Amino acid sequence: MAEKTSAHTEVPSGGHGHFPPFERDTLGSQLFWFAITFVALYVLVAKYGLPRIGGIIDARRGRIASDLAAANRFKDEAGAAMAAYEKALAEARTRAQLIASETRDKLNAEAERTRKTLEDNLNSKLTEAEKTIAATKSRALENVRGIALDAAGAIVARLTGVAPAEAAVADAVDNVLKR
Repeated sequence: MAEKTSAHTEVPSGGHGHFPPFERDTLGSQLFWFAITFVALYVLVAKYGLPRIGGIIDARRGRIASDLAAANRFKDEAGAAMAAYEKALAEARTRAQLIASETRDKLNAEAERTRKTLEDNLNSKLTEAEKTIAATKSRALENVRGIALDAAGAIVARLTGVAPAEAAVADAVDNVLKR
């Protein structure tokens, strides 16, 4: 039990004491293969990788440029369509105002014709009514004269007891009616 165990920091027996990439014996060959590998990778990337990447970048630039051109074209078309829409809308408003104005003028003219026709009808009916009233008044006055003659004669006869002369009663009634 008196054996001593070694710690992990000690170099195991029969092995090398350094990390292999840092050993002096293999450093030259490692640098040589590193240079060959680097040059081979550089040639492969320069000959095959970079042209492919450049082609992809150029294709993307072309696609972006064509997309931007299409977007500008669509924007211009949308602007033209909007201008045409606004022009059509303005024309439609103008036509609507014109139609409304024409309709209003037609309705006003028709209303004026109807008013004149009604006014003429009313004037003719008023004239006829005035003639009828005048005729009725004339007949009524004639009846009033006759009634007045009879009433005046009866009143005078009753008051005086003697029947008056018809000519005298007619003259008296005519004088009163003329006033």
